[in-house]
Amino acid sequence: MVPFREVTLTAQIGGRVTLVAGAEGDFFDRDEVLVAISDERLIAQRQQALAELRSAEAAMREAQMQYGREVASPRARDIGQMPGMGIPSMFDQLVTRPMGAMAGMGDPTVERQADLYSRYIGIDQAASRWQQARSRLEEVDSAIRDTRSVTPFSGLIMHKHVEEGDTVQPGHPLVTFGHVEFLRVEADIPARLVGRLRVGDMVRVTLDVGKTEVDARVAQIFPIADPQRHTVTVKFDLPRGVPGGPGMYADVHIPGTEATPGVVRIPLSAIVPGGALPRVAVVEPDGTTRVRMVRLGSVQGDMVTVLSGLEAGERLLDSPDANIRSGERIEPGASPRSTGPRFR
Repeated sequence: MVPFREVTLTAQIGGRVTLVAGAEGDFFDRDEVLVAISDERLIAQRQQALAELRSAEAAMREAQMQYGREVASPRARDIGQMPGMGIPSMFDQLVTRPMGAMAGMGDPTVERQADLYSRYIGIDQAASRWQQARSRLEEVDSAIRDTRSVTPFSGLIMHKHVEEGDTVQPGHPLVTFGHVEFLRVEADIPARLVGRLRVGDMVRVTLDVGKTEVDARVAQIFPIADPQRHTVTVKFDLPRGVPGGPGMYADVHIPGTEATPGVVRIPLSAIVPGGALPRVAVVEPDGTTRVRMVRLGSVQGDMVTVLSGLEAGERLLDSPDANIRSGERIEPGASPRSTGPRFR
């Protein structure tokens, strides 16, 4: 059985863990802080970014004021720019410049436009610096938010990966969090049987706790099969309040498979340990063993489905040695086990 929803929260920045809000099994509502990472360095960077933003705001206001002053009182016409009570400047504006313009030696209109453009560029540059400072402040604020891992939904802590005082790097798992008000059964169904299921169908499920039988709804059928095991993952929604919890075992009864001929299940302990391919030790009638390769299917508890390589009724050596060879005679006291059509 698995939770209805499950996530593993990971560290977004590196640092020292300063808070782990609870232990396994503790319940939290949505948007509560689960894990906090030290943020002293980021707080200092925020103060610096805030000072840069204030400086950029002051520079932008200064540039806007200078532009407004140039519009209202052009610098080129300010008689206070020259000594002698402004008389030389007035003579220059009234006589020298008009005569120079008539002679093609200057254009007061062009100079006026150049002064305005220069002030406008000052505003644009100040605005760019302000935007850079604001972006930097937003970047630091985002990093500060990343020091807090909050719950994405209501649920409980399933597993803690860190403790207070641990040092983590980006990507390090912090806690596994799950929504367990509703539970699901996740089963690997042989590909040949998946065609009998449709999303929304109700199937019988036997829970490991008290062998309770309930009806479960087919919630999701994965579109791709496992190329090695030839199985398809299917999720079944269980009713609310069923006994048990995540990680427990359940039997799924696929309609029409109880009496399927030629399909056998064997205990996992009958698999020869080691080796690249799964093998079993078949006990012949004369008491000798024959090591045979098999193709395995879905695993349910301590039993595994054999897709090919065995026939119903054959006897297997339980808990064989890794070095067993064909032709060996089993020792007295070894426990052969019979295979049978026990698939459900």
